Amino acid sequence: MELQAAYNTLGNIPGFQRLRESTPIMATWDDHDYGQNDIGRDYVSKEASRQIMLDFFGEPLDSERRTRPDGIYTSHTFGQEGRRVQVILLDLRWNRGELMALSDPQQLAWREAQQMGPYEADLRADAQLLGEAQWTWLEEQLLEDVDIRIIGSSIQLLADFTGWETWANFPQERQRFFGLLEAYQREPIVIISGDVHWADYSEIRASGMAWPLLELTSSGITEEWKAVSPNRHRVGEAFPVANYGVIDIDWRTEVPGVSLQIKDETGMVLLEKRESFQP
Repeated sequence: MELQAAYNTLGNIPGFQRLRESTPIMATWDDHDYGQNDIGRDYVSKEASRQIMLDFFGEPLDSERRTRPDGIYTSHTFGQEGRRVQVILLDLRWNRGELMALSDPQQLAWREAQQMGPYEADLRADAQLLGEAQWTWLEEQLLEDVDIRIIGSSIQLLADFTGWETWANFPQERQRFFGLLEAYQREPIVIISGDVHWADYSEIRASGMAWPLLELTSSGITEEWKAVSPNRHRVGEAFPVANYGVIDIDWRTEVPGVSLQIKDETGMVLLEKRESFQP
């Protein structure tokens, strides 16, 4: 199977082998790990993809991620009391409805000139991204008593509508996510994302939230995309080069702060943002 061969190739890379030996790994998927470009719930081989991925990353055979009927979302909390970090990984493939595509050649040409993609925002009442069971699960995760949360979203959350795959393709789902954070946020939250093949940092300071909502996007480590889409929530510039992200947590204050970095493949820092989360 092509997907299995791709994982075998990854597993044979010396750098990835060193990473596995030295660092615990939590993994979720995006479209190409799942099966096809931009595919969602209609992918017919998603069950096989699930087992291949979870086997590769050493997921226990009795893990609910292997048998849950609606995806591989998961969370884990690290650290002791006073320094508890919750990492939530969403599944934005298993339940996602079909994307709505433009067909008008003139509109497509205009979009291309703006470095935007071919998809439309889905305003239908039943437009679905997470699925109801995952929404219920996410709300339960946000009730856990921790000191900082990191939420992994395979596609960008804060970016404006770009015509590519983002939460903005499902505006009702995006607003629902913001509503959950407004209702439950008692601690700093950092969103991490990928998919777009460039790196950037976005920020929204909403009146209903205690702290700004931050998103660090890092992608990809193997592919680059030079046509960076506009995003009014982007702070600074985007970096369309091979990159990876780093989060450092500062525990010296009552509310922990963070340092968010993007580094290129040589380890040089391209982007750095520090947030203290102080009142």
